[in-house]
Amino acid sequence: MSILSGKNILVGVTAGIAAYKTAHLVRLLIKAGAQVRVVMTPASKDFVTPLTLSTLSKNPVHSTFYDKEDENELWNNHVDLGLWADLMIIAPATANSLSKMANGTCDNLLLATYLSAKCKVYFAPAMDLDMYKHPSTKTSIDKLESFGNVCIPAESGELASGLVGEGRMAEPESIVHFIEQDILGTLPLYRKKVVITAGPTYEAIDPVRFIGNHSSGKMGFELARVAACLGAQVTLISGVSNEQINHRLVNRIDVVSAQEMFEVAHKNFDDASIVIASAAVADYKPKHVSDIKIKKNDAQMSIELEKTQDILASLGKIKTNQYLVGFALETNNELENAKGKLKRKNLDLIVLNSLNDRGAGFKKGTNKVSIIDKSEKISEFALKSKAEVAKDIFNEILERIDG
Repeated sequence: MSILSGKNILVGVTAGIAAYKTAHLVRLLIKAGAQVRVVMTPASKDFVTPLTLSTLSKNPVHSTFYDKEDENELWNNHVDLGLWADLMIIAPATANSLSKMANGTCDNLLLATYLSAKCKVYFAPAMDLDMYKHPSTKTSIDKLESFGNVCIPAESGELASGLVGEGRMAEPESIVHFIEQDILGTLPLYRKKVVITAGPTYEAIDPVRFIGNHSSGKMGFELARVAACLGAQVTLISGVSNEQINHRLVNRIDVVSAQEMFEVAHKNFDDASIVIASAAVADYKPKHVSDIKIKKNDAQMSIELEKTQDILASLGKIKTNQYLVGFALETNNELENAKGKLKRKNLDLIVLNSLNDRGAGFKKGTNKVSIIDKSEKISEFALKSKAEVAKDIFNEILERIDG
């Protein structure tokens, strides 16, 4: 999963030979999970067809202010296109279009859309080496950057003229990587490590049986997704779970027992900025584990239990600069028990949910939580999807960290 997933991206195409690369760029953006629309200058259709780009983007491609072939001559609203986009990429950006953009010339739909865009605009210059080095081109680029637009530098290599030098449009893979890194650098958790525990632990009785609980791990996985979308490097320590996550900023480590989770959590704790313990860790485990399957007989069976190591409490004892968040799933005296856990385990924040609330708890797609900080300020939330709850939790964390 890319940082571009879910974003609305408007691709502008101008009349340069490098327009043939735009088809691959659109394909990469779609593969990254973005919604893509394409606007072309009329002359760019000599280099790449609207049919190709509409097929790849899964959206109509526009190059004029109205569709002449439609009997109703529908207007292509450049303002709506500009407002729709989360970001705009003009690739290739020819010397001619760069000059027009820099000076406010508006003689085609692409330029009108650019001037209407409220989002960040990236442009990838593409031209012959002497044109790229010309003072007028440098002036256009400098002026556009002064407007807040971002130049994706041209690369060196063989050009359409047969010459070799700087001026070739950046490769589509390089454009996508450049934009991803640029966006990451603006995110609040960029270069911060977030550790999240998720799911149940299973404590073995014998090779077949175990003590466990009904946790699915969904809450922890949603927290990992939100953390990654905020730019964090995420370590997700998961007990046995069918949940899946695919994001290049998330490193999933699978464990089974409370002891395994304890060891991995401690190994990843020192350099973490935020640690969220959302796992449903078993409080007890069998004192003796049989090496062979215990056979059923007529006699009653008893299992002697001993406490597992308290992962959250142990982290609370050694924390320095980490922001430590715990969860409390309660059935009675909810608020009192959560506040006690918050202080006892030296937490910065605790997320309380009750099995008495309809729609909350294990194996559900929703949750209803209250969030309590160490000053005992309480924020209460309505029943929401766990994805929305994860966003609420990180909003509360960021508000306090920034404060």
